Amino acid sequence: MEDLEIRLEDRPGALAEMGEALGKAGISIEGGGGFTVDRGGLMHFLFSDANAARSALEAANICVVRARAVVSLRLRQAEPGQLGKIARRMAEAGVNIEVVYSDHDGQLIVVPDDVAQATTVRDAWIEESHENAQL
Repeated sequence: MEDLEIRLEDRPGALAEMGEALGKAGISIEGGGGFTVDRGGLMHFLFSDANAARSALEAANICVVRARAVVSLRLRQAEPGQLGKIARRMAEAGVNIEVVYSDHDGQLIVVPDDVAQATTVRDAWIEESHENAQL
């Protein structure tokens, strides 16, 4: 899975055109979101095949800024403070979280500045969660 950063015009129909271009190419969005900033749409969407998504979007004259690797994990939704805990661990490891959202399976998707270090933090988090579940 990869995150695509996409720039859209700030006008009615821009998001529809993006979705139609992906739909026409048979490509599903796996998660993400967006907002307007500086008179334009800034989107971050998750794709299982980012290269195909990029090709479909660029063929429709939609600006793909870049593709980025992501780190995903499942938080314990019923336990308050999970986001703060994992974000603190990332920060303590020197990882800057540049984008965060959820995918369609309820996993936290993190676009970090250091994928290798973020993966190490995530793996330790999962191992600890697994060990705590067995207690």
